[in-house]
Amino acid sequence: MASEWQDALARARAEAPFLRRALERQPELADLLERGEGDAALEWARQAGDNAGSVGSALRRERLAYATALAVGDLAGDFPLDQVMVELSDLADRALDFAISEAITRRVESGDPNGMIALALGKHGAHELNYSSDIDPILLYDPQTLPRRERDEPGEAAQRYAREVVKLLSDVTEEGYVFRVDLRLRPASEVSPLAISCNAALTHYESSALAWERAAFIRARAAAGDVEAGENFLAAIRPFVWRSSLDYGAIEEIRRLTTRIRANYKGPVEVGPGFNLKHGRGGIREVEFFAQTHQLIHGGRDHSLRLRGTRAALDALAAAGRIAEEEARVLGDAYDRLRVVEHRLQMVNDRQTHALSEGEALDGVARLDGLEDGAALVAELTELTDRVARIYDTLIAEEDASRPVPVRAEPLAARLDELGFDDPARLAERITGWRDGRYRTLRSSAALSAFDAMLPNLIEALAEADDPDRAIMRWENVLASASSAINLFRLIEARPALLDQLVAILTLAPTLADELGRRPELLDTLIDRTALDLPGTVEQLAARMRGGDAGGDYERQLDRIRVITGEVRFAIGLQMIEAVHDPLAIAAALSRTAEAALQVAHDAAEAEFARQHGRIVGSELLVLGLGRLGGGALTHASDLDIIHIFTGDSSAESDGPRPLGGTLYYNRLAQRVGAALSVPTAHGALYEVDTRLRPQGAQGPLAASLESFAKYQREAAWTWEHMALTRARVLVASDAARVELQSIIDEVLRQERDPVELRADVLKMRAEMAQHKPAQGPLDAKLARGALVDLEFLIHFLQLRERTAFTPDLGEAIAQLGRKGFLPESLVEAHALMTRLLVAGRLLAPDLQRPSPAAALALARACQVESFDDLLQFFGEARQGVAATWADTFGEALEIER
Repeated sequence: MASEWQDALARARAEAPFLRRALERQPELADLLERGEGDAALEWARQAGDNAGSVGSALRRERLAYATALAVGDLAGDFPLDQVMVELSDLADRALDFAISEAITRRVESGDPNGMIALALGKHGAHELNYSSDIDPILLYDPQTLPRRERDEPGEAAQRYAREVVKLLSDVTEEGYVFRVDLRLRPASEVSPLAISCNAALTHYESSALAWERAAFIRARAAAGDVEAGENFLAAIRPFVWRSSLDYGAIEEIRRLTTRIRANYKGPVEVGPGFNLKHGRGGIREVEFFAQTHQLIHGGRDHSLRLRGTRAALDALAAAGRIAEEEARVLGDAYDRLRVVEHRLQMVNDRQTHALSEGEALDGVARLDGLEDGAALVAELTELTDRVARIYDTLIAEEDASRPVPVRAEPLAARLDELGFDDPARLAERITGWRDGRYRTLRSSAALSAFDAMLPNLIEALAEADDPDRAIMRWENVLASASSAINLFRLIEARPALLDQLVAILTLAPTLADELGRRPELLDTLIDRTALDLPGTVEQLAARMRGGDAGGDYERQLDRIRVITGEVRFAIGLQMIEAVHDPLAIAAALSRTAEAALQVAHDAAEAEFARQHGRIVGSELLVLGLGRLGGGALTHASDLDIIHIFTGDSSAESDGPRPLGGTLYYNRLAQRVGAALSVPTAHGALYEVDTRLRPQGAQGPLAASLESFAKYQREAAWTWEHMALTRARVLVASDAARVELQSIIDEVLRQERDPVELRADVLKMRAEMAQHKPAQGPLDAKLARGALVDLEFLIHFLQLRERTAFTPDLGEAIAQLGRKGFLPESLVEAHALMTRLLVAGRLLAPDLQRPSPAAALALARACQVESFDDLLQFFGEARQGVAATWADTFGEALEIER
């Protein structure tokens, strides 16, 4: 017996550098192994970390000791494969459990792991962990029971613990590592946090999980942390994994996964150097997937098939008559032998490798296994994998021949190389991965056929982008979020111009691309041939938002406002980047859209409020728009500056079941209107609403009576408030109230002022603003000195000083002031250019820095100039013109920085 252990030690020291070093570092363990005391060696390994100074160090010492003892016992033939895999899996369980407790203890003294769950999946879940394997847990938490500090939110605490667990186990220190941790099997791993709440995970598995996730959960078990809670979770999702009946589409998904194993394998097909024992034809993965596919298809009705272990599942399938007994025996024996050789490969340098070595290294692996040389090992594995592959072929042969043939990575990589993509092989693998079922929109055969037909045009278009990688990432966001896009794929194939629009969004306008990623249903706006038409009037837009359902559910009304507004804004954005309309017309269209949304939201909120509190007869809530909303020139990034004013007797009381006094009634109603516009619903948020321009600012009531508004503006308002009032426009009011409010505004603006005092106020305000809000980049058409803010200050100063040209439309105000000799007429075009730059830049250069070449050209064309350099030149000239007028008007210079 001892001689077999000594022979194993000799082979380990000669052929496996990792084991040789491990034996040198642990002489006591080496002595036990030399004497053939396998059980004592394992006991020694369990206690190897007892005197370590930290949990991380203790786990690393225990893992090294186990790796050494199990390897030598395996080579000696004393530890069978099942024992090795179970011991490694149990070690992973303990390590995970210690790591979770340690992570919690560092934050909360108790260290109680209740509420933090680690589910083991894959080989770990099946107690089949390999010698140098990653572990693929899913970390869940229960917000109600998770230990945390009082000020910590449950989600934040869970993410902190998850990061600490990964660090404790995966970081490589001078004592090595414990286990590499891969959390990518968690739900929606591309966007989800590292730890997911149990409820969120349940929702995912009940509504949008994929076939491969069902396959992964065949072998799932609660491994560490709050094991009882983990078992309860697995019980809750059991119907997701084991379905009593499968629809045709689900079966096709499962079969598509089996084909993908073969289609995506890129190593040598024949057994030899470089052949992958896991992914190659007839390899480990094919045995596992053969068993899992049959388990998924039949396990819903036959509980005897619900087993985690691969060999046990094969035997159960044979016993149930689902596969032949000979198939179970051949596949089971092959699986065991492949796993043993896999362990030999990994023992050499403690690497997670599955590929056969080359040359002398392959001979070394063979000798480690007890064979004469690499040729003997290759001959054995060739016969074994051929038998597995022939059986696996029968599974693939059952597929529907009409199913689309997967895009192959090799020819795709060649085409990508022709088109000039960086790292075409990596990108080809990424693109073929889109078809693997991870995206809902690409799960059906019809969708795949449509997608494959348009793919050549898509990649050609993306190749023209300034930053193809970023465009591809944004396209992936669309695929990840969309539920269906078959019509889009087919239309793109038939209408190349549609593809040009999509690629323009992905490559030129990050704001629109991000919105498309969040709301892929906006793709439908591209399909509509009216997408490049400007929206209609405020009344027409409001009618669309109401949808003929004025008496409908309030939340549904708000959702409809958001849906329609989002579609219109997105279409307007497309028109912007396609340069089909002047940005000045775009700004007006955005304003009409916001005004319509405001009116419909106001009416809906008012009606809902009245159900609880009734109405106040003879009064109403008015909405006054200011800033760019008042001036009818919004950008895609604009807030809505509004003031709420109410008419009638402030002491009157509403007539509903829960009556309120006038002032309280309208302040609460104003809150409701603001929330209707700004609070997110299922379809997201709509606008940021800014009410700070109201009388007395943030300190004053949200809604002021018409009398108090008039009194404040006449007697107490600051100069800047009157400047803001020059762009005021009544947006919501009855005809009579509109006339009354407008007359108050006109009276206030036309009052006589001291020119010296007015000048001093304006200059002081602009200086303070310049100090606290400097320009954010070379394309800041708003805050740069000589840009729009300075021009607006000039306009408002002259309007108030001369008591003329009062119109919310700044372009028209400049023209009127110009005709009267107060401003040079050249400022009309300067204002138009800078407004175009502001509106277009919000989409094409949102960071206000020089954009990519294609976006720079699009920005120039939107601003109606030939090139980006021309745009910079004309922008500079416009600012110089404003600066010159500033000096003439105020008698002080305005520094223009280039």
